[in-house]
Parts: sequence; structure tokens; C-alpha cells
Amino acid sequence: RDATSAAETQAMISAEGGEALALEADVTDEDDCRAMVAECVSRFGRVDVLHNNVGIGAGDAGAVHLELDAWRRILDVNLTAMFLTCKHALPPMREQGSGSIINISSIASIAAANAMLAYKVSKAGVNALTQQIAMGNARFGIRCNAILPGLMNTPMAIETIAAARRAPKEEVIRARDAMVPLRAEMGTAWDVANAAVFLASDEARFITGVLLPVDGGQSIKIG
Repeated sequence: RDATSAAETQAMISAEGGEALALEADVTDEDDCRAMVAECVSRFGRVDVLHNNVGIGAGDAGAVHLELDAWRRILDVNLTAMFLTCKHALPPMREQGSGSIINISSIASIAAANAMLAYKVSKAGVNALTQQIAMGNARFGIRCNAILPGLMNTPMAIETIAAARRAPKEEVIRARDAMVPLRAEMGTAWDVANAAVFLASDEARFITGVLLPVDGGQSIKIG
């Protein structure tokens, strides 16, 4: 989506002594997904980790007001894209006898939310996809887990909500912080990233099919 940022990340990894390859692809396009995996295998000889981190919600609404085009677009990006990347990453993982797939879902997948029908359904689908892939590929030594982020203090989330509500960003941040039980503070992208690193690592070798909330306790709160 953002080739410039991907290139910057690649440069950071290289500067720290790692090896990285930045590719631009449309994950809703099967040919792009197939080519992306093929390029990874060609360059590195294997695929150890697939981290699916995509999600949109623009145009979402309740059942009566949700437009069909918005429904299809949200399901396509949030769910179908993860199916396509898994479909093409699984064959090399099966051949090598190992692999870890991490799908980013949302706590919205396990709790009702107003005017978020397509988003919730798409992320609930991610949970089901995760469990099916986990069970269908366990015999090949492949693990598949999902992370369910709660309220996160990310630029995209804050700016989108502030624009929609025509409210100052500081006001949006205060309101969202107040909804989180743990320290009354939203999480950051690093909280999700750290969970993903753990699930990708050998320390999580016996963990598969798990739906892991990273939400400061928000999903277990009543009232």
C-alpha cells in the first residue's frame, strides 16, 4: 500500500545487519499474492512466517444502510486477502515442514459494535479462517494464530475518527483511553508487534489455533 514506507523499513533492517526485500502487491489479487510468495521463495529459499496485517472499515454501517459495494470491499480486503496469502504461502511451508501464520483480527470479531457490520463479520471470518488453517496444517508442522487488537493509539485510527466526528485528536485520544481497563491507556502498534514476534518464534512452538486479545482487558469488561 505504501511502497515508500516499505522501502524505509527495508533500509532499517539492512542497516541493522538483516536482509530484507520490499514488494508492492495488491493482496486482493491472486496473481499478486502468488508472485509475492514466489519472489520470497526465490530470494530466501523458504517462507517461515506469514504475517497478515490488513484491515479497512471505510463505508461500513448497519445492515439497513450498508451499501453492497462497501460490504464487498471490506470483506475482500479484510478476509479474502488473508485467504489468498495463506493459499499461496502454505505449499512452501508444507514442503519445508514448518511455518507460522499470524493473522490480525480485532476484538470487534467477538463483540457487537454499532454500525460496523461488515468489519465485524470480516474479522470473525478471520478467526474461523485461522482455526481452520491451524487444524488443516498441524500435521505439516505449521502453526496459525490470530491477534485481536483492542483500542490502539495509531495515527490512522485517531485521525480517521477525529475527521469523522469533527473533533480534536486530543479529545478522541482521551475518550478512547478511558475505555481501556489497563492503566486507562490505549495500546500501541508495538504491543501488537511484540505479540506477533512471540507467536512467530520458537517459544510459541506448541501454540496454534489461538485467538489472542491484545486489548488491555477491554474484551472482558462488562459495563
